[in-house]
Amino acid sequence: MSTIQSKIQILPDSPGVYFFFDAKKELIYIGKATSLKSRVTGYFNNTYSRWSLFSRRGGGNDSRRPIEEMIHEVTDIKWLVTDSVLEAVLLEGLYIKKNRPKYNIQWRDDKSWNYITLSKDTYPKIKTLRERELKQLADPDKMYSNIFGPFPHLNTAATLKILRRIFHYSTCEPKQKRACLYYQMRQCFGVCTGEISAVDYKKIVIKPLTLFLSGKKQQLIKTLTKQMLLASKQNKFEEAKRLRDQIYSLQKIQDVALLNKNFVENYQAQTEEKIKRIEGYDISNTSGEEAVGSMVVFEDEQSAKNEYRKFKIKTVQGANDTAMLKEILTRRLNHFEWPLPDIFLIDGGKPQVNAAKKVLAEFNLQIPLIGLAKGAKRKKNEIVNASSFTQEKLFKILPILINVRNEAHRFAIGYHKKLRAKKFLG
Repeated sequence: MSTIQSKIQILPDSPGVYFFFDAKKELIYIGKATSLKSRVTGYFNNTYSRWSLFSRRGGGNDSRRPIEEMIHEVTDIKWLVTDSVLEAVLLEGLYIKKNRPKYNIQWRDDKSWNYITLSKDTYPKIKTLRERELKQLADPDKMYSNIFGPFPHLNTAATLKILRRIFHYSTCEPKQKRACLYYQMRQCFGVCTGEISAVDYKKIVIKPLTLFLSGKKQQLIKTLTKQMLLASKQNKFEEAKRLRDQIYSLQKIQDVALLNKNFVENYQAQTEEKIKRIEGYDISNTSGEEAVGSMVVFEDEQSAKNEYRKFKIKTVQGANDTAMLKEILTRRLNHFEWPLPDIFLIDGGKPQVNAAKKVLAEFNLQIPLIGLAKGAKRKKNEIVNASSFTQEKLFKILPILINVRNEAHRFAIGYHKKLRAKKFLG
């Protein structure tokens, strides 16, 4: 039995961070997982032989898939078990920053890598930044006291929600006219009402938060436990209770929706949260000739044109839109370094949606998938497969879905016309 096989057999079904080493014992890749067993096993099972076959048939941008290239180099695996996915994410970022493994760096996407920052305000603010935003800053150290990350494919909204619940950090301004909503929810210590000084805020909120984001949860729990016992001895029972509750929250972190999960992990769609990223797809061809596919991206209801992608169909002969759609979705999902969307939107009806479903199932993804059938004259908006959403939610997001669908069509047909003109001109 090989070292890899023996390691796979004893992998725990727990959150954690895994490390891939090559024959030279060099660390070549670091990843996180909600289940170490399912994630790491997924790299070495028969799924990859199917992807390898797809690659040889011309289904990707390279003759060898990047993931296949990496797997061939792996000769040893190590891992760390964590109490939660959130801690796995934090440790992954710390180890990537420290070791800079070659495949993490080669596959990095400046648009998807996230950072968590603490500002130098009197009452420091917590904020998330993407790589491209961080690079645009002339001197980040002048603005931020701490920059944590990178965190690949992190669901920042879910992360901040968890951190607020544990640490009660403030996003309000000192001495506002009205108390903020989170103060009323007992998740703000009263920065807005002037009930906590900047010194105490840094001591009670920022210092513990910094320890946690630095991957030092156990050290933090020990510190908080000492503070709790001291507060109890001094008859400061409200403070002791607060510390007890915080310790409990740290020990029982609930983070099911934390990650935009990669292709071997299930994605738990949070449809009542704000939808941040939508990807739209369409196919364009003339009787199968000059066939192309488009991928457009909308973030926070705005088109992110630098993340658009176009695909020239490689494996489908003749007019077969559903097969073409399957090809471009498969090629897109092989780019697991690209962040996953909150919604996949297909320009089409049931046949196209069913084809897309099969691709998502192959990658074990459970992301909401919607089709918008347009009709022969592109005047209707028949919604297909919207069961992930309530009627109220669907009504709210329909205008943006129509915009995404129309943009995917425009982008696809534009590329198709360009190829036709190029062929005509010789």
